[in-house]
Parts: sequence; structure tokens; C-alpha cells
Amino acid sequence: MFVGALTLDVLLGDVRSLKQKRSVVRPVIAEIQRRFPGVAVAETGDQDLHRRAEIGIAVVSGSAANCTQVLDQCENLVAGRPELELLSARQRLFGDDD
Repeated sequence: MFVGALTLDVLLGDVRSLKQKRSVVRPVIAEIQRRFPGVAVAETGDQDLHRRAEIGIAVVSGSAANCTQVLDQCENLVAGRPELELLSARQRLFGDDD
């Protein structure tokens, strides 16, 4: 069994309040959940900053390759959003021996 974790640090566009931030981040999270129903996704950091967001994604799979593939697709989905700028992405993979 393998567990993959992806942390995305994103910069939001023209956002001036936390309410506007939620209106940008929630649809991104919902789209990831819709396209990849087997992953867990949430806003995991920078919740008090209105122009930055940290999105965490986790997946469990029987193979390391599948974990990596799903996380890469999630990263590409977020990077392709025009209202967001992906600042950094960090992937981690945990196996049975970790």
C-alpha cells in the first residue's frame, strides 16, 4: 500500500477578502473531488491570508506509479486554472516500509 501526498502553494488573482478567496478556492477543490473521487482534498494552510492558499491532496493506492500519476494529474489541473498561479508543489510518497 502506498500513500501519496501533494501540497500546492497557490497565489490567487484579484482577491481582496477572505470571502472572495473562498469563492475561488472552493470550486478548485470541488473540481478535484469530482474528477478524482478517490482522493482527499482540502485547504490546509494560509487560511488567514486572502491572496495565498495551500491545498493538500492525498491518495491511497496499491502501486507507487498510480499514486504519482494521480497526484501529477491533480497538480496539472490546478496549474491550468487561469485565476491561480501555482507557486510550488511538493509531492511525498509513503510506502509500507516508511
